Amino acid sequence: MNIEQFIQSTEALHSRLADLYQTASVLPWIPPELLPQAFKELYSTSKMVQLAAEELYQQNEELIQTRNLLETERQRYQDLFEFAPDGYLVTNGEGIIQEANLAAAKLLNVSRQLLIGKPIVNFVHLEERQLFRSELGQLCQSDRVRELVVRLQQNHGEYFDAALTVAVVRNQQGNANSLRWLLRNINQRQKQKTELIDNNSDLIQDRPIHQHTKGETIPLNPLVVWYVRQGLVKLNTFCETGEEILIGLAAQDMIFGSNMTSLPIYQATALSDVELVSIYVAEIAVNPILSHILLPKINQRLQQTECFLVIAGKRRVEERLYHLLQLLKQQIGEPVAEGTRLSVRFTHEDIASACCTTRVTITRLMGKLQQEGLISFDSKKYIILKD
Repeated sequence: MNIEQFIQSTEALHSRLADLYQTASVLPWIPPELLPQAFKELYSTSKMVQLAAEELYQQNEELIQTRNLLETERQRYQDLFEFAPDGYLVTNGEGIIQEANLAAAKLLNVSRQLLIGKPIVNFVHLEERQLFRSELGQLCQSDRVRELVVRLQQNHGEYFDAALTVAVVRNQQGNANSLRWLLRNINQRQKQKTELIDNNSDLIQDRPIHQHTKGETIPLNPLVVWYVRQGLVKLNTFCETGEEILIGLAAQDMIFGSNMTSLPIYQATALSDVELVSIYVAEIAVNPILSHILLPKINQRLQQTECFLVIAGKRRVEERLYHLLQLLKQQIGEPVAEGTRLSVRFTHEDIASACCTTRVTITRLMGKLQQEGLISFDSKKYIILKD
């Protein structure tokens, strides 16, 4: 009997008791002093049963509603498990697969039905199985989430490097109940990442382009990073005497910005006509594609800064000039018939600030290098370094 039938039965009983009371009240052989008390107790008991049945019905409805919500939640999490982009496995403490999602089956090239009951070690490269078994034995001894890099093999397929994230699930007694595995194909991820960066390299170029003419000071905003789409930008600061110090050159495809330095005085000047693209720092923080594109460029600026530090540390001005010209040759040189031509025209003042010396000294040394045949100038006064 279900709850609704029980309620109907209690209501019918209550109705019959009322009818019985009406009938018994007219029977001559029942003492009148007993009849009201007996039926009153029966009626009261029947009413209590009826109220209890209604409360039970309400609780049953709430339980049904809770069960439906739990089933909906369970189905939602089951769908998340099944259709997750990464492979997920659930094994016992010995590594026997108990559950597998679609991504894991696809990654291992096995149907889910065939995965169930198989040891996960069966998919590990033969040369790594002994080490993997040792790792598997240690997993249940710790509650720490472990990260493993293992070479796996697809069923009748190729080997691939996989990153495994393993977590232990324990029962109320603290014993290891199961292991949960997250599987990722490192080789495929790296390939996709490279393709993603290559395919989205024009992401920066699609932004508004800011143009500045040669000699113009470029405004700096700590919330913005400038990307050099074309041209060359001189980055400098000033010492206590007011002399300019060259601290960097941002060529094509390089970046710069005031948020990349701690110097109180930082200036950017266009050494040629330049085209710049602004990128907000906050956007870089939340956009992994931008981060991957710009990280090598930040590293490039760091390496260039170290080169300038080495140049400034040379004791003789001749050495500073030589290493500066070699750096410029590497950064902005372009091959010509006579050697390597610097693609931007530098004044003796620019070179002097980079070498921490005077313009007069640079003029003398450049003339000496020209006399020795180590450098020359083309018709537009661009420096050519002889090979």
